[in-house]
Amino acid sequence: MPFLIFLVLPIVELWLLIRVGAAIGATLAVGLVVATALLGAGVFNRQGFRTLTRVRARLERGETPAAEVIEGMLVALAGLLLVMPGLLTDAAGLAGLVPALRRWLAGRLLASSRVVPPGARRGRGDLIEGDYKRED
Repeated sequence: MPFLIFLVLPIVELWLLIRVGAAIGATLAVGLVVATALLGAGVFNRQGFRTLTRVRARLERGETPAAEVIEGMLVALAGLLLVMPGLLTDAAGLAGLVPALRRWLAGRLLASSRVVPPGARRGRGDLIEGDYKRED
């Protein structure tokens, strides 16, 4: 599957860039890609620092910053998409920098990947924590 992404995505990006370039002009299309990369880099920098600040604040309160860590990874992924040349990746990267969308996606990812200890059942609340000592 990852191989197909690396094969298909550049082809789709080139096709889209050629189509947009034919419609608005090649110089303007390339300028649009460069402008979104520069704009995205600035927003990425600011959003990344905000996320890091929220992580530190939650750690200082003794809370687990799981959602903030996932948001940080989404910001990094959005920055990577913005650095890649292409209009499709720029659109996905800019979407990843929208705070409300990023928080929603982070919440969905966090809810779908709850770590449950082996042998515990999800959602029933019958997990009993404790210590044990093995006696031979």
